[in-house]
Amino acid sequence: MIEKFEEQLHQDLHQFLQSMNEIDAHLPECPDVEEKWEQIAKAYIPDGIKEFNDFPSASLGWMMYIGMAVAKFWDAEWEVTEQREQSGACSDSAESRRNSTEGQIYSKVDDLYAYMRDKRGYDAMDEYIREDVLLLRGVDYTVLEKLVGECASRVYNALRHQNIEPGTKDAFNAYVSCLHQLYLMGAAMQLNRMGYHMTKMNWDE
Repeated sequence: MIEKFEEQLHQDLHQFLQSMNEIDAHLPECPDVEEKWEQIAKAYIPDGIKEFNDFPSASLGWMMYIGMAVAKFWDAEWEVTEQREQSGACSDSAESRRNSTEGQIYSKVDDLYAYMRDKRGYDAMDEYIREDVLLLRGVDYTVLEKLVGECASRVYNALRHQNIEPGTKDAFNAYVSCLHQLYLMGAAMQLNRMGYHMTKMNWDE
């Protein structure tokens, strides 16, 4: 039942975000970001569950921001690696050191969730990610806030319609499924924004 529910969430979010031109029909593949899910989920779930009853949209939506942030951190690390290879290992300017530090968050920080949460606290983690990680301002800042809110609302409504008894194992697993899809879609959306697209190869040419 839970597997079917998660697949329904996947399809709904995929179709919605595609209609908003936020993702393509073929989602970008990034195993590195996907592999961070389990570690992040274990760290996030205690906080997420505590907030869920009073603030379900935040409890769910924050995970979409986290997926976007992890994708951003991953991309920044690759950029630093490429810059080092192009400029040579001896480059030691202040700018180079600053970029190196910023670009090593993905692999050097053991608990990415705690790292982000502790910047401004759980309640303002969405603002931190939009402002300091994704570097959004003005209209772009507001548009993403509304988009994530809509995705969280869609997922929450789908969860409620499952009529699962609160406090049960099924309820917990369904909540985790919601977080999982929001994380993956957040990552896919950010990868798409950074220019990662899956292209169908035509081998006949």
